[in-house]
Amino acid sequence: MRLSTSARAKALALSLMVSALLSCASLAAASPAAALEGWRQTGKVSVANSVSGEGITTLRRPGQAPQTVYRNGTTIPQPLKDEGWGHVGDPDSLRGYTFDVYQDTVTNPPVSKMYLVTSPSGQTTEFVHPLAADEPAPNANAQVAVSPDGQWLVSGALGDATELFVSPTPFLNRHAPRAAGDLPPAARIHLDHTIRAAQGCDFVSATRLLCATSDSGNDLYPTSYQLLQVDLPRALTGHDVRAHVKELGQLPLSSTCAGAFTPEGVDYDAPTGTLRVEVVPPAPCNTVTDVYSFRRG
Repeated sequence: MRLSTSARAKALALSLMVSALLSCASLAAASPAAALEGWRQTGKVSVANSVSGEGITTLRRPGQAPQTVYRNGTTIPQPLKDEGWGHVGDPDSLRGYTFDVYQDTVTNPPVSKMYLVTSPSGQTTEFVHPLAADEPAPNANAQVAVSPDGQWLVSGALGDATELFVSPTPFLNRHAPRAAGDLPPAARIHLDHTIRAAQGCDFVSATRLLCATSDSGNDLYPTSYQLLQVDLPRALTGHDVRAHVKELGQLPLSSTCAGAFTPEGVDYDAPTGTLRVEVVPPAPCNTVTDVYSFRRG
């Protein structure tokens, strides 16, 4: 069948349009996702949200294989829930000790926060800190990170924050308490840029922390859901310091479901050089937590 001049023109236009669309799709597929500065993604696993979704750490007990420890509301022991500790944040671990942070979800507004330390043998000790007047009450304990020398715990609140709190590490710092009681801040890290909704932080060196945020806006940084780098002028000594905050880019946001993502825990395993970040996908895909792995480079 012979096409008219008009029909041939329409067919040619349609062909060009399809070619252009295919070309754009090919370019989009070939374009790499935005990279995190200084880090390359090396893997991804999905973990059931019955055990994950609030935090992650690599636990290395003497003489045992490394263990990935996840935190979720369901992992909170019932005795702690009975005491009013209804939310657990992102933990950290060092030398066989695990350091957890808990939030008071009974008192409104909260008047205290709690650090739970688990020894290599499994013994737990509660360090309950009454909040000072200038310490944030909502989500007062969102995450904790222990310095590589084991001397200091760094914790922070979930909202807009301009400082992190530094306390001596129980059992590892000779100036820290070794029995249940108060664990007050010894110093503060003053940030030169506000951070919002830092769900997890971890040290990657004596003078650098990485923090993942669930900040869905881009008013503080160019992108949302940032991985932030916090650089200290020197290793912590128990005195106030001023730190520089830098955005490394947007965390991976990959899901078949549309909606709000929630980055959570951060873990850096120094012996392997592996950085892992939890990202909870939007509902109804939030029955799992996606754990992304990265290496320097």
